[in-house]
Amino acid sequence: MLAFIISFSGCNNASETVLDIIETTKESSLKIPNQTRGALLLKDYKSFKDFKKVVKIEYEKGRRPLVRLTHQIHGKSVTSELKSGVSEQDFMNAKDKGFWDKVWIVFNSPYGVWHRNDFRKIYALSRRRQQVFGEGDPAFYDLAETMMQNISEEDKATMPPEFLTEKGYLNTFNHITSQAFLTSVFSEKMADFLADIHERKNMPELVTGIFTAAQIADMEKGPTDNYLDIINNEWGQELGKKLGRKYRINKSTNWSPELLANYLNDIQNYYSGAFQIGFRPFKSSDILVIQFSKKINLVMGETPIVR
Repeated sequence: MLAFIISFSGCNNASETVLDIIETTKESSLKIPNQTRGALLLKDYKSFKDFKKVVKIEYEKGRRPLVRLTHQIHGKSVTSELKSGVSEQDFMNAKDKGFWDKVWIVFNSPYGVWHRNDFRKIYALSRRRQQVFGEGDPAFYDLAETMMQNISEEDKATMPPEFLTEKGYLNTFNHITSQAFLTSVFSEKMADFLADIHERKNMPELVTGIFTAAQIADMEKGPTDNYLDIINNEWGQELGKKLGRKYRINKSTNWSPELLANYLNDIQNYYSGAFQIGFRPFKSSDILVIQFSKKINLVMGETPIVR
């Protein structure tokens, strides 16, 4: 029920000595854009070692281990802590399996149980639901995809082709944009909760830092990609808080096409500062803007429609 936004994969059978082995490999060049805002792009990094030059990673052992990630730029920083705990799979089991799975979730994640109606709404916004909302129904992914298409032709012509792939700008835009929306409409706590249970399901090794050599070498599904997504989630939440205050957004907000276009253009302006690229702006007359603003209003105003 709660699976949404981005999916990853991971492996097991790790050794604690792998990180030390990888550290001895030859250094690669690291060139990061002259950013003015926080946001990370996977294609800027050639290795996990490169990534750790930009993001501080700390592990704490104990009864409930955790990983702490910190990214700082121009005097501003975000920190994310991912602890062991309830995962997205546990919620799926509670929904699809027996009575005791449901009881276990009630005791181990009362927050998740209490806010299950909000989760249904978020699920609807995160998935294309043409059978409910009609042909061409958009989701968060479509907003991110359109933002990538909106990058100026001049900038597209000068950037490496891989920057315009699934694991290029699209992945970064998807994480930050969706987390900004969830934070503005619901709360930072809700956005962070959903991001964390997702990471625990798909790569539990993130908490301990015990990875195989194959995982570390896999730049598109390994720890570099996942840790980068976690940091981008944090920057998305920071952006969502600011935009929420600017437009006075809450669960009862009526999303007109004008409001949504302005909101999306503010996000694109954020990316312009982060990556030094230009964008074609959204307009209130865009079909995507009209459809998604209508969808938000339906989802937030009529709970039965998303069941």
